[in-house]
Amino acid sequence: MSMRLADESRPSQQQHRSRRPQPRFDLSLSENPFPPLPSVLLAVNDVLAQANRYPEFLPQRLPRLIAGRVGVHSDQVVVGSGATGVAMQIIQALTTRGAGIVYGSPTFDGYPIMAEMADLDVVPVALDAAGNQDLWAMTRAIDKRTGLVVVCRPHNPTGTVLPASELKAFLCAVPRRVPVILDEAYAEFLGPADQVDTLALLNRHPNLLVLRTFSKAYGLAGLRIGYAFGHRDLIGRVRRLQLPFGVSSAAVAAVAASYAAEPELAARILRITTEREALRSALLRRHIAVPRSYANFLYLQGPGVATALRRAGIAAKAYPDGSARVAVGDPEADNAVLKALESLR
Repeated sequence: MSMRLADESRPSQQQHRSRRPQPRFDLSLSENPFPPLPSVLLAVNDVLAQANRYPEFLPQRLPRLIAGRVGVHSDQVVVGSGATGVAMQIIQALTTRGAGIVYGSPTFDGYPIMAEMADLDVVPVALDAAGNQDLWAMTRAIDKRTGLVVVCRPHNPTGTVLPASELKAFLCAVPRRVPVILDEAYAEFLGPADQVDTLALLNRHPNLLVLRTFSKAYGLAGLRIGYAFGHRDLIGRVRRLQLPFGVSSAAVAAVAASYAAEPELAARILRITTEREALRSALLRRHIAVPRSYANFLYLQGPGVATALRRAGIAAKAYPDGSARVAVGDPEADNAVLKALESLR
């Protein structure tokens, strides 16, 4: 909250930002570069014709849809305003003021922001040299004050993926009293060999919550649709904070249509990942360090990267050491990234 208030207290800076030229390419939020699939747009437009009507008081259809897809009962699913909204519900429902939240750092910006809003103590654990979450260091960081642990797979912002064996061992080491969020915001970009059996993990670890979103692979970031699934007792506690009328009818229609369009979705994911690999190969040839990514973005390491992109009119997520994360999939934007970084060779 204080971060937001601090920004509002500096109108002159906001006005200055508003006068800045818009970037040629905005690659800062790891968005899908493509609009929703045509069948999804049609389904949403049909529902918008009844936008004068309220959606369900508490969501029932969307949890049933998702439960049928992931293989759990509907009372094991909680939905909300994007993965961020659901994560906030989890934090509010399962933690207490002053508890610690352990995560690999850097991570998704939302976690430290939400921790501050909930008065949690952040316990960031540095990534290892390869850009992976250091699970053993995270284990050592867990103590009696820990209220929540977050593991991202693939990791944001590096795009790296923890081996399934390491994840399983880590979950066994976490005390059962401590809830664990397995953030799978980019899971749809994983190949079959890199996926984990989340249902098997849930059966063994009642403190686990799997968090996903329709913002990335499905290209529905503007509709704000996220969900988590886990043990019904844990999900039941989170559902107590479900916002009435908080899930739109358009969201339900979009998810149903997206599930019906899996072949088109798979083709789009292949297009994005193919562009990702081509861009990474070209960057490596230019001696720019880029971890192998399993998401729809690349983490470009090295001092000066973020500055070079900004000067070229490319908005990227920048980090204190000069590194940057860029969304991939748009060939024109990918080429602009390459051109912007030519001077760093």
